[in-house]
Amino acid sequence: MKTTRHATYDLNYHIVWIPKYRQSVLVGDVATRVRDIIHEIADEKDLEIIDLTVQPNHIHLFVSSPPKHAPSLLANWFKGISSRKYNHRYADHDGEKIKWARGYYAGTAGHVSSETVEKYIQRHEADEQ
Repeated sequence: MKTTRHATYDLNYHIVWIPKYRQSVLVGDVATRVRDIIHEIADEKDLEIIDLTVQPNHIHLFVSSPPKHAPSLLANWFKGISSRKYNHRYADHDGEKIKWARGYYAGTAGHVSSETVEKYIQRHEADEQ
């Protein structure tokens, strides 16, 4: 359980999003940079990343957030800020910009099923490697 000044919570969100046209661009240095940027965003927004998997054509993020943040806000933060930061830092250097597709998946998991989501992400990561 986590607390804020006015709430005790255990809210975990599984968010999945893809690059535009589901291109397999999240490999090598690009994947490492995107992963680092996602961790930066979580630190800046005081969010806890429980698990993160960057696959060539999609990202699985399992994140804990206080109740004041809607899942749509979290998805927009991670997608919008990550593409801006990546493109600002690396697009001129590499010539390749990161663009995300418009949609995303968001699901919730309480304490009991959190382990299930983590195992799913880890199993999914192992299958894709």
